[in-house]
Amino acid sequence: MATSAQTPSPHAHPDTAHEVLLEFPDNRLLIDLCGEYDRNIAEIEQKLGVQILRRGNLLSVMGESGAREQAAAVLTALYDRLETGRSVEAADVDRELRMGQSDTADAGSQLEMFSGGKIEIKTRKKLVEPRTDAQKAYVKALYEHEMAFGIGPAGTGKTYLAVAVGVSMFITGQVDKIILCRPAVEAGERLGFLPGTQEEKVDPYMQPLYDALNDFLPGKQLAKLKEEKTIEIAPLAFMRGRTLSNAFVVLDEAQNATTMQMKMFLTRLGEGSRMVITGDRSQVDLPRGVPSGLADAERLLSSIPKISFNYFTARDVVRHPLVAAIIEAYDADAPAA
Repeated sequence: MATSAQTPSPHAHPDTAHEVLLEFPDNRLLIDLCGEYDRNIAEIEQKLGVQILRRGNLLSVMGESGAREQAAAVLTALYDRLETGRSVEAADVDRELRMGQSDTADAGSQLEMFSGGKIEIKTRKKLVEPRTDAQKAYVKALYEHEMAFGIGPAGTGKTYLAVAVGVSMFITGQVDKIILCRPAVEAGERLGFLPGTQEEKVDPYMQPLYDALNDFLPGKQLAKLKEEKTIEIAPLAFMRGRTLSNAFVVLDEAQNATTMQMKMFLTRLGEGSRMVITGDRSQVDLPRGVPSGLADAERLLSSIPKISFNYFTARDVVRHPLVAAIIEAYDADAPAA
């Protein structure tokens, strides 16, 4: 545990009124905290506008009062993470910078993935943690509601977190199968007739869902579960006529579902199942004049208390920082379009 020496003392630096001194007893963990070539320190300095100097097993944080306290809190949280035996990656630094001290668990929460004030989604291959407050609220909604919508721009983790929660619920026995689907709609271009079997024809549309699953399950296990139909990845049209019971069901790219397709999908919900619908209202690829089923569902269902709607903005983008800037530029230009 890092200790702070912010207030003046006989052993404090003469400038302690303008700095926060943090002591880290394990020098090996301190090296991991700083990162390769001090990249973690540099990231914190750049984002918060502070200066961080290392003095033996001490880190001195200098800057404006609020910023240096926030930087100290981030450093302490990351060091505490290292003390539990986990690593500190760039994503972990980013999460702490975004969420800071707000990432505390509700005292009465029954969610098992809460651990030490953090929301954690356990899968076979990795531990997934929300990196923004909107992501945290979204993950809680996925556990607490039988039907949840995640609406926002690309790169905000809507599908990734939904699939992670689905895998976590599957491996803990809360659901018996995972069903992931998307509308098979081309993104503004005609690909023509695709060769191969039915599965080979639709696989290109489903690839983002395969990518997410590969992050959470070992390859051989995933292949076996797919073969057993315990995990299904299929176009939205394949859901017609089914009742989906004891399953975790995700509809991705829901903005490309028509109103009738959306109604068909939502009414597939069976006993013991959870359903997640994700989409980006700014990326509708339906033919001109065909209304988006996502917009209609949002309008018609938002007043139903047991259905959760969670929204993301460019601030929640967790891909390359340029992605957030690109989204903001397009959003700013939208009224003039």
